Amino acid sequence: MNLTTMLRGALAAVAALSLSACGINSIPTKEEAAKAQWGNVESALQNRSDKIPNLVAVVQAAAISEKDILQGVIDARARATSINITTDDLSNPEEFKKFNDAQNQLTQALGQLRTVVENYPQLASQPRFGDLMVAIDEANNQINTERVRYNDLARDYNTEIRTFPSSIGANVIHGSKALEYFEADEAAKANPKVDMSQITGTQTPAATN
Repeated sequence: MNLTTMLRGALAAVAALSLSACGINSIPTKEEAAKAQWGNVESALQNRSDKIPNLVAVVQAAAISEKDILQGVIDARARATSINITTDDLSNPEEFKKFNDAQNQLTQALGQLRTVVENYPQLASQPRFGDLMVAIDEANNQINTERVRYNDLARDYNTEIRTFPSSIGANVIHGSKALEYFEADEAAKANPKVDMSQITGTQTPAATN
Protein backbone atom coordinates (compact mmCIF):
# COMPACT_ATOMS: atom_id res chain seq x y z
CA MET A 1 0.00 0.00 0.00
CA ASN A 2 1.52 3.29 -1.09
CA LEU A 3 1.53 6.54 0.86
CA THR A 4 -1.21 8.13 -1.25
CA THR A 5 -3.61 5.30 -0.59
CA MET A 6 -2.84 5.42 3.11
CA LEU A 7 -3.48 9.16 3.21
CA ARG A 8 -6.77 8.79 1.41
CA GLY A 9 -7.86 6.10 3.85
CA ALA A 10 -6.87 8.24 6.78
CA LEU A 11 -8.74 11.25 5.40
CA ALA A 12 -11.83 9.15 4.77
CA ALA A 13 -11.73 7.85 8.34
CA VAL A 14 -11.32 11.37 9.72
CA ALA A 15 -14.20 12.61 7.55
CA ALA A 16 -16.44 9.77 8.73
CA LEU A 17 -15.62 10.49 12.35
CA SER A 18 -16.25 14.20 11.83
CA LEU A 19 -19.65 13.57 10.27
CA SER A 20 -20.54 11.16 13.06
CA ALA A 21 -19.48 13.70 15.66
CA CYS A 22 -21.74 16.29 14.00
CA GLY A 23 -24.78 14.12 14.56
CA ILE A 24 -25.31 12.96 10.99
CA ASN A 25 -26.83 9.71 12.21
CA SER A 26 -27.69 10.38 15.85
CA ILE A 27 -29.88 13.43 15.24
CA PRO A 28 -32.37 11.81 12.83
CA THR A 29 -32.33 8.61 14.90
CA LYS A 30 -33.32 10.45 18.07
CA GLU A 31 -35.85 12.58 16.21
CA GLU A 32 -37.56 9.54 14.71
CA ALA A 33 -37.65 7.84 18.11
CA ALA A 34 -39.47 10.82 19.63
CA LYS A 35 -41.90 11.07 16.73
CA ALA A 36 -42.61 7.34 16.85
CA GLN A 37 -43.45 7.69 20.54
CA TRP A 38 -45.82 10.53 19.65
CA GLY A 39 -47.83 7.91 17.77
CA ASN A 40 -48.22 6.03 21.06
CA VAL A 41 -49.46 9.21 22.74
CA GLU A 42 -52.07 9.69 20.02
CA SER A 43 -53.14 6.05 20.28
CA ALA A 44 -53.65 6.38 24.05
CA LEU A 45 -55.67 9.58 23.62
CA GLN A 46 -57.83 7.95 20.95
CA ASN A 47 -58.43 4.96 23.21
CA ARG A 48 -59.86 7.26 25.90
CA SER A 49 -61.91 9.22 23.39
CA ASP A 50 -63.49 6.02 22.03
CA LYS A 51 -64.81 5.11 25.50
CA ILE A 52 -66.52 8.42 26.21
CA PRO A 53 -69.65 7.99 24.00
CA ASN A 54 -70.59 4.83 25.93
CA LEU A 55 -70.04 6.64 29.22
CA VAL A 56 -72.23 9.53 28.10
CA ALA A 57 -74.97 7.11 27.03
CA VAL A 58 -74.99 5.41 30.44
CA VAL A 59 -75.14 8.72 32.30
CA GLN A 60 -77.91 10.01 30.03
CA ALA A 61 -79.92 6.85 30.63
CA ALA A 62 -79.74 7.50 34.38
CA ALA A 63 -81.44 10.87 33.80
CA ILE A 64 -79.31 12.80 36.29
CA SER A 65 -80.07 16.49 36.62
CA GLU A 66 -76.54 17.76 36.09
CA LYS A 67 -76.98 18.33 32.37
CA ASP A 68 -74.33 21.06 32.22
CA ILE A 69 -71.62 18.75 33.51
CA LEU A 70 -72.51 16.03 31.03
CA GLN A 71 -72.66 18.55 28.19
CA GLY A 72 -69.26 19.78 29.27
CA VAL A 73 -67.83 16.31 28.66
CA ILE A 74 -69.50 16.09 25.25
CA ASP A 75 -68.23 19.52 24.23
CA ALA A 76 -64.72 18.91 25.57
CA ARG A 77 -64.46 15.64 23.64
CA ALA A 78 -65.63 17.40 20.47
CA ARG A 79 -62.96 20.08 20.88
CA ALA A 80 -60.25 17.55 21.64
CA THR A 81 -61.04 15.40 18.61
CA SER A 82 -61.28 18.42 16.30
CA ILE A 83 -57.68 19.50 16.93
CA ASN A 84 -55.20 17.31 15.11
CA ILE A 85 -51.49 17.91 14.79
CA THR A 86 -48.83 16.17 12.74
CA THR A 87 -45.29 15.33 13.79
CA ASP A 88 -44.20 18.53 12.03
CA ASP A 89 -46.30 20.47 14.54
CA LEU A 90 -44.36 19.03 17.47
CA SER A 91 -41.91 21.91 16.98
CA ASN A 92 -44.70 24.49 16.84
CA PRO A 93 -45.36 25.87 20.36
CA GLU A 94 -48.74 27.40 19.48
CA GLU A 95 -50.18 24.32 17.79
CA PHE A 96 -48.80 21.98 20.44
CA LYS A 97 -50.26 24.07 23.25
CA LYS A 98 -53.64 24.26 21.54
CA PHE A 99 -53.73 20.48 21.21
CA ASN A 100 -52.57 19.85 24.77
CA ASP A 101 -54.97 22.39 26.28
CA ALA A 102 -57.93 20.71 24.57
CA GLN A 103 -56.93 17.31 25.91
CA ASN A 104 -56.44 18.71 29.42
CA GLN A 105 -59.90 20.30 29.28
CA LEU A 106 -61.37 16.89 28.49
CA THR A 107 -59.53 15.38 31.46
CA GLN A 108 -60.96 18.09 33.72
CA ALA A 109 -64.49 17.60 32.37
CA LEU A 110 -64.30 13.88 33.10
CA GLY A 111 -63.11 14.66 36.61
CA GLN A 112 -66.06 16.96 37.18
CA LEU A 113 -68.45 14.30 35.92
CA ARG A 114 -66.97 11.77 38.34
CA THR A 115 -67.49 14.18 41.25
CA VAL A 116 -71.14 14.73 40.37
CA VAL A 117 -72.20 11.15 39.74
CA GLU A 118 -70.90 10.03 43.11
CA ASN A 119 -74.05 11.71 44.46
CA TYR A 120 -76.32 9.49 42.35
CA PRO A 121 -76.38 5.99 43.87
CA GLN A 122 -78.57 4.68 41.05
CA LEU A 123 -75.80 5.50 38.61
CA ALA A 124 -72.75 4.76 40.72
CA SER A 125 -74.13 1.28 41.50
CA GLN A 126 -74.47 0.30 37.84
CA PRO A 127 -71.75 -2.22 36.93
CA ARG A 128 -71.53 -0.87 33.39
CA PHE A 129 -70.86 2.64 34.65
CA GLY A 130 -68.23 1.38 37.08
CA ASP A 131 -66.53 -0.63 34.35
CA LEU A 132 -66.44 2.39 32.05
CA MET A 133 -64.95 4.63 34.73
CA VAL A 134 -62.29 2.02 35.46
CA ALA A 135 -61.52 1.80 31.74
CA ILE A 136 -61.22 5.58 31.48
CA ASP A 137 -58.97 5.68 34.56
CA GLU A 138 -56.75 3.08 32.93
CA ALA A 139 -56.75 5.10 29.71
CA ASN A 140 -55.74 8.23 31.63
CA ASN A 141 -52.89 6.34 33.28
CA GLN A 142 -51.73 5.08 29.89
CA ILE A 143 -51.87 8.61 28.48
CA ASN A 144 -49.67 9.85 31.32
CA THR A 145 -47.22 7.01 30.78
CA GLU A 146 -46.93 7.65 27.04
CA ARG A 147 -46.54 11.40 27.61
CA VAL A 148 -43.67 10.82 30.02
CA ARG A 149 -41.97 8.52 27.52
CA TYR A 150 -42.44 11.09 24.77
CA ASN A 151 -41.00 13.85 26.97
CA ASP A 152 -37.94 11.71 27.71
CA LEU A 153 -37.27 11.03 24.03
CA ALA A 154 -37.97 14.63 23.03
CA ARG A 155 -35.55 15.83 25.74
CA ASP A 156 -32.92 13.40 24.48
CA TYR A 157 -33.31 14.75 20.95
CA ASN A 158 -33.38 18.40 22.05
CA THR A 159 -30.20 17.90 24.09
CA GLU A 160 -28.52 16.30 21.10
CA ILE A 161 -29.23 19.17 18.70
CA ARG A 162 -28.15 21.80 21.22
CA THR A 163 -24.91 20.12 22.29
CA PHE A 164 -21.60 20.62 20.50
CA PRO A 165 -20.55 19.16 18.10
CA SER A 166 -23.96 17.75 17.08
CA SER A 167 -25.32 21.30 17.10
CA ILE A 168 -23.23 21.95 13.97
CA GLY A 169 -24.98 19.19 12.05
CA ALA A 170 -28.34 20.22 13.50
CA ASN A 171 -28.00 23.78 12.20
CA VAL A 172 -26.00 23.30 9.00
CA ILE A 173 -27.19 19.92 7.70
CA HIS A 174 -30.54 19.00 9.26
CA GLY A 175 -32.10 22.36 10.07
CA SER A 176 -33.33 20.75 13.27
CA LYS A 177 -35.97 22.33 15.48
CA ALA A 178 -36.56 21.56 19.12
CA LEU A 179 -39.60 19.47 20.02
CA GLU A 180 -42.20 20.70 22.50
CA TYR A 181 -42.85 18.99 25.83
CA PHE A 182 -45.99 18.09 27.68
CA GLU A 183 -46.20 20.16 30.83
CA ALA A 184 -48.19 19.38 33.96
CA ASP A 185 -51.63 20.95 33.90
CA GLU A 186 -51.98 22.80 37.19
CA ALA A 187 -55.79 23.01 36.90
CA ALA A 188 -56.05 19.26 36.53
CA LYS A 189 -54.22 18.73 39.83
CA ALA A 190 -56.91 20.54 41.82
CA ASN A 191 -60.08 18.82 42.94
CA PRO A 192 -63.02 19.94 40.76
CA LYS A 193 -65.24 22.48 42.52
CA VAL A 194 -68.85 21.64 41.84
CA ASP A 195 -71.90 23.34 43.38
CA MET A 196 -74.00 20.47 44.78
CA SER A 197 -76.78 22.68 46.19
CA GLN A 198 -79.29 21.53 43.57
CA ILE A 199 -78.81 17.95 44.70
CA THR A 200 -78.62 18.35 48.47
CA GLY A 201 -80.96 21.34 48.78
CA THR A 202 -78.33 23.25 50.73
CA GLN A 203 -75.75 25.81 49.80
CA THR A 204 -72.17 24.67 49.43
CA PRO A 205 -70.28 26.01 52.46
CA ALA A 206 -67.72 28.65 51.77
CA ALA A 207 -64.08 27.73 52.14
CA THR A 208 -62.42 28.88 55.34
CA ASN A 209 -58.81 29.80 55.87
